[in-house]
Amino acid sequence: MTILRLRGFEIHKSHLTLSAQRTLLDTVRGVVKQAPFFRPVMPGGQQMSVRMTSAGDYGWLSDAQGYRYAEVHPNGSPWPAIPSDVLTIWNDLTGLERQPDSCLINYYASDAKMGLHQDRNETDFRWPVVSISLGDEGLLRVGGQKRGGKTDSLWLQSGDVVVMGGEARLNYHGIDRIRAGSSTLLPKGGRINITLRVAT
Repeated sequence: MTILRLRGFEIHKSHLTLSAQRTLLDTVRGVVKQAPFFRPVMPGGQQMSVRMTSAGDYGWLSDAQGYRYAEVHPNGSPWPAIPSDVLTIWNDLTGLERQPDSCLINYYASDAKMGLHQDRNETDFRWPVVSISLGDEGLLRVGGQKRGGKTDSLWLQSGDVVVMGGEARLNYHGIDRIRAGSSTLLPKGGRINITLRVAT
């Protein structure tokens, strides 16, 4: 298996076989059935282009009150547990005893994107973030730990897994665009991104 490094991010190319991707997609559908996708609103009032949900003890929310982790879905229901096959990916790639307590699931339609940001709502930055790609390719852009300056980009494909940890844990990163039709995994197209975090 090929491991690429982009500004400190470890990119495990084709970590998931096609069969494993299909199984994981079914797992995601089970989570979404319990905790439906919603479209977050940023504190400034602008709606995000991605749709989002979560699993675990905590889910990530954004609204007029700011960015934060919360124990319940916006509809008031508790988040479902993080599925075991998702946790297996964390265990295989991090080797940590510490388990994630939050699993964000983002759906990108063909016109969706995610601006450069840091993952810094967590309590302890010693723990990595593990990011799993399913479906259409997404163009990952990574910078340094200060906004602005040089960035580098790489296309993430279905089955790739990124580990963001160590000195690169707080690097700015985002998804510039989706390459529509590059994968047939999702019947209606688009990209699913699953990120595992230790929130507290």
